[in-house]
Amino acid sequence: MSRKRDWTGWLFTWPFAFVFVFVFITPLVYALWLSLFQNQLVGGNRFVGLGNYVTAFQDPSFWEGFGRVFGFLLIQVPIMLVLAMVAALAIDSARLYATGLFRVVVFLPYAVPAVVAVLMWGFLYSGNFGLTASINEWLGSDVLQPFARQWITASIGNIVTWEFVGYNMVIFYSALKTIPTELYEAAEIDGARGWQVVRAIKLPAVRGAIVIATIFSIIGSFQLFNEPNVLQPLANNVITSSFTPNMYAYNLSFAGQQYNYSATVAIIMGVITAVIAYVVQMRGSRKEDR
Repeated sequence: MSRKRDWTGWLFTWPFAFVFVFVFITPLVYALWLSLFQNQLVGGNRFVGLGNYVTAFQDPSFWEGFGRVFGFLLIQVPIMLVLAMVAALAIDSARLYATGLFRVVVFLPYAVPAVVAVLMWGFLYSGNFGLTASINEWLGSDVLQPFARQWITASIGNIVTWEFVGYNMVIFYSALKTIPTELYEAAEIDGARGWQVVRAIKLPAVRGAIVIATIFSIIGSFQLFNEPNVLQPLANNVITSSFTPNMYAYNLSFAGQQYNYSATVAIIMGVITAVIAYVVQMRGSRKEDR
């Protein structure tokens, strides 16, 4: 006698499943569908298969933007995560005065709306007005040039670091608070102090949180769009329409009306981001299993 299937669980999950399919799966499938066509002046959309992908892999503008965000990732993400870890360890050490105030101050930039934060830093960076202009005027020369071609990526990295150190600090601090007190008591009995406790207990215990924060930061780096896009009017000759892959896809779609090729760039970046995030996750999981 066959057992009657129980659909009760599906009754609870169908609202989420519907929203998930509607806002995630459907746009993804539609973007993939668009990437297989090419809009022509005569004849409209024509199926080109993987033709757009071949063009993208040979597109110097795409790879220049990709190289920029990849270099941004390799430098900015470690600096940001180290600062966040130092802040979390300082709060957890119980040796810091006014820890509540310190935690709020470090986290506060993340609470500032992203556009407002970038506009504020744009005012500070500008060579015509704001703090940078005042310092250059006081020094009598243009020593500080945040919008110069050789410094623009570092300037954007500074903004992103300022915005997200507090967010990652909360992740690390939450992981530190889950460490059993028995481990600290055993370490004290063994005579471990200061950095020895950090190296032997705290850092291994928050390895999972480090992996999560790293994955989020990798995804955020490849999605870099808001900061350069808002700063573009202030550094128009340096921040081009293809400064990052996301800016390139956005401008291809909304300025160039090249929806098919824009979808192709977006799909490629999504796949690259997913692969790199997966590799980082697998490497982190293997280290945790050891």
